[in-house]
Amino acid sequence: MKQRTQDYITIGSDGTVLPKGGAAVAAAEQAAEAADVAYRLPRMAAEAAAALPVVPNALDAADSSEWTAASPSAPAPSAHADGAREDAAAGRPVALVMARAKTAKRLVRSVADAGFAPCVVYTQDHRFDAHVKLAPLAVCLGEKHSDALFCNGYAVLTATDECGATTVLLCDEALPLAEVDSFLARAAARGIRVFRPLSADAPLLGWVLCTTDKPAFDGGSWRACPHCGLNFDEASLAAGHYVCPSCGGYLRMSSTERIDDTLDADSFVEWDRVVPETDPLSFPGYADKLAAQREKTGLEEGVRTGEGRIAGLRVAVGIMDSQFFMGSMGSVVGEKVARLVERATDERLPVVIFTASGGARMQEGLVSLMQMAKVSCALERHAEARLPYISVLTDPTTGGVTASFAMQGDVILAEPRALIGFAGQRVIRDTIKQELPEGFQTAEFALEHGLIDAIVERGELRGTLAHLLALHLATEAAVRAEHEPGDRDILVSYEAVRENLEHGTDTYNTVTYGDLAVEGFAFGAGEGWGPLGLKRRISDLAGRLDRRGAASRKRLERVLSEGGFDAEAGVSLEGAAASGDGGEVAGNRAWESVQLARNTRRPTALSYIDAFVDGFIELHGDRAFGDDGAIVAGLGWIGGRAVTVIAQEKGRDLSERIARNFGCPQPEGYRKSLRLMRQAEKFGRPVVCLVDTQGAFCGMEAEERGQGNAIADNLVGLAGLRVPVVSVLLGEGGSGGALALALADRVAMQEHAVYSVLSPEGFASILWKDRTRAPEAAAVMKMSAVEACEMGIVDAVLSEGARPAHENPEQAAASVRAYVEATLDELADMPAGELVRKRHERFAKF
Repeated sequence: MKQRTQDYITIGSDGTVLPKGGAAVAAAEQAAEAADVAYRLPRMAAEAAAALPVVPNALDAADSSEWTAASPSAPAPSAHADGAREDAAAGRPVALVMARAKTAKRLVRSVADAGFAPCVVYTQDHRFDAHVKLAPLAVCLGEKHSDALFCNGYAVLTATDECGATTVLLCDEALPLAEVDSFLARAAARGIRVFRPLSADAPLLGWVLCTTDKPAFDGGSWRACPHCGLNFDEASLAAGHYVCPSCGGYLRMSSTERIDDTLDADSFVEWDRVVPETDPLSFPGYADKLAAQREKTGLEEGVRTGEGRIAGLRVAVGIMDSQFFMGSMGSVVGEKVARLVERATDERLPVVIFTASGGARMQEGLVSLMQMAKVSCALERHAEARLPYISVLTDPTTGGVTASFAMQGDVILAEPRALIGFAGQRVIRDTIKQELPEGFQTAEFALEHGLIDAIVERGELRGTLAHLLALHLATEAAVRAEHEPGDRDILVSYEAVRENLEHGTDTYNTVTYGDLAVEGFAFGAGEGWGPLGLKRRISDLAGRLDRRGAASRKRLERVLSEGGFDAEAGVSLEGAAASGDGGEVAGNRAWESVQLARNTRRPTALSYIDAFVDGFIELHGDRAFGDDGAIVAGLGWIGGRAVTVIAQEKGRDLSERIARNFGCPQPEGYRKSLRLMRQAEKFGRPVVCLVDTQGAFCGMEAEERGQGNAIADNLVGLAGLRVPVVSVLLGEGGSGGALALALADRVAMQEHAVYSVLSPEGFASILWKDRTRAPEAAAVMKMSAVEACEMGIVDAVLSEGARPAHENPEQAAASVRAYVEATLDELADMPAGELVRKRHERFAKF
C-alpha cells in the first residue's frame, strides 16, 4: 500500500514511495503552497461525495446505444463494468481519469483509495490495456486512439455523461483542456469539477482546480469536423474562423458565418434579397424543391449580395452559400450577381465575391448556362470603369462558376485545400479512363499551375482583402476620366488599414479627401512632383525612412553624399571620379563587378523588397500554365505610394536557388509579369522592376512554351505602358531576359551590377574561341555600371557604400529605396501620353 500523509501524497515521479521529509517531498510542499488551489485526492473525493444526489452513479442509466465522439458512424462512448467491479463503484463519486495507459494504471488505485470510483477511458484498439481491466468503470471513446480525441472537450463531456462522473482528472494528452474556457464553462454548468496535476510528471503529488471567468454555459450546439470527425462547440469554431482545432481542416461556412467573419461588425446591408424565381423548363418538382430548400436553410437563394465594410473600406460583396442547392447557379443566382456588379459599377465600388458552387443548375437548362455570359458582361463593364474585383474561391468552386466569374477577378484568392475545377472528377475519370493524382483540382494544384494569385489562410483573409482593396483604392483617383462636381476621392494608406485591422474600428478614421495630404504626400491637386533639389530630397526621403526605422537622416545624407545619384542630372555622383581611370582599370573594374554581381551572399531582390516595400502581397501565376519562382511579383507600398513590384529572384540559399531556377525565368514568369504590368496600368499604379538574372532560361521546355514570344510580349507591353516604370539592376543584367524588365522610363544600376548582351564567358567563347579571356571580354563589352551610365544606357549608378552590397545590405537598400522614391515623385505628374513618348525617345537614340 502506498503511503499517504495528511497534506500530500508522497509518491515520486517514477511511482516509488518517497521518504518523509525528502527533497522531493519538500519540492512538492513548495508546489502545493505556491498553487492557487491545491487539493489532495481524499479531500476531492469527500467534497464530491457530499455533493452527490441520492443516486450517485449514472452507470445504471448507461445503455449500449451506438454513438461516438470521434465519428458519427463509429461506436459510441459506452461505460461498462462487470458485477464485482460495479459493486466496488457503487455509492462512490465517479472520477473520470483522462490519462494514457501507463499514467492511468498508476492513478486508478490511488483514486480508489481516496474514495472515488475511478473511471478510465480507452479506444477499441487499446481495449485490452491493463488499466481498463484494473478500473471498476471504463468508457470507450471510439475506434482508434489519437491525441486529438483525448483532448476533445466534446468527447470528455460525453464520457462524463456516460459514467456519471462529477470529477475529471486531466493528464497527458488531455491537459490542454485545462486552458479551454468553453470546456470549463460547460463542465461547470453540469456540476463537474475539473482538475489538473500540480506536476504533469508526478500527478499524485497534488491537484489544482481548473476554473474560468467565463460564466457557466452548457447551451449552444456542437458541430462535427467533416475531416477528423471530432465535435466542437460552435462558439469555439467561430472564434477560430471555422478551422478545426484538431486537424486544421476547413469547415464550410454559411453566408451568415462568412459575413460575420469577414466584414466589419454590423456593416452588411443586403441588396436584392428576393428575386422572383423562374422555372424555364417547367421541371417536375423543381418549385417544391426550391420551397423545401428555403425552409431548410432560411435562405432565399444560393447567393447573398450587398455592401459592407472591410477595415472601414466600403465594398460590394457577394457570398455564395453551398447549403442552398449546393450553390448551383440558376437564373436567380446569375441575376443577383449581375445586379451586384452593375450597382457596384454605378456607385464606383470594388467587388469581392466568395464562390462556393457545384456549377450550373441542371433544372434550368440553357437558361442556367446563359448566366455565365450575363455576369461576364457585367464584370466587363466594371473592369472598363477601372474598378477592382477580387474573387475568393472556397470549397467547392466548380463548373460554370469556375468558368465565369470565379476566374475573372483582378486578383484571385483561394482557401487552402478548396476543391477548384471545371469538369467533375468522375466525369474526367470516365472520359480518360485513368486514376487522378492526389491533390488534383485543389487550391494547391491551381496555384502550382498558375491559375490563381494566392492561397490565403482563413485567419489572414480579412487582412489580406483590406490591404488589397487599399492598394487599389489608393490610386483610384488617378484613373478617373472625369470628376463629378463636388466629387471627393478617397485616399488610403498602408498604415491606416493596418491600424484599423489592429483596433477593429468600424470606420475608416484616417481617410482624407480631395487635395489634403496623407502622411505628407499630396495625392490630389496641388504642387507637382517635378525635379527637386538634392537637399530637399534628402529631407523628404529621410523622413519617410525614419517612419519605418530603416535609415536615419544622417545615414541617408551619407549614402547620397558618398556616391548616390543626382536625379536632376540623371548621373552617378561618383561618375566623374570613376571615369578618370584608363581602359585597363576600367576592364578590371568590369570583371570585379562581374564577380561581385555573382557573389552568392549578395542581397537578392526579395531582400530589397523586405527592406523597403511595405505590406508586400505576392501574386502568382500566368493564369494559363504555371507559376515561375524566378520572377516574384506583387503589390505593396513604397514611400506611401501604392506600386506594383516585379523582381527577378535568384534565391538566398542552395535549395531556394534550385526552386527558383537560379533566377533564370521561364516563359510563364514573363507572362506573369506582363499580367501584373497590365493590371498596374488599369489601376494607375507605377511599376518598379528589380532586375537580377544571368538571362532567360534556355531549355527545350522553355522553347516549347514560347520563351521568345513571352519576352517579346513583355517588351511591347512595357513600351506602351501608360504608368511610370522604374527599373533597377541589382546584380546581373543578362541579355533579353533582363531587358524584358528594363524597358523603363528610368533605369539605374547598383555600382557593382553588370549589364550585357551575354556573359563575358560566352562573348569570349564566340568571338575568340577562348573562355579564359572572360576578364578581357568584360572590359571590351563595357558592362560595368559606370560604363553603361556613360553610354546613356542607364540613368544613374547607385552607390553600395564603402563596401559591396553583401557586406552592408542596409546601406545598399537605402540607396535603392531613395532612388526609387525620388524617381516616382518626379514621374508622378507626367501625363500618360508624355510618359510613353519620352520612353520611346529614350530607347530610339541608341
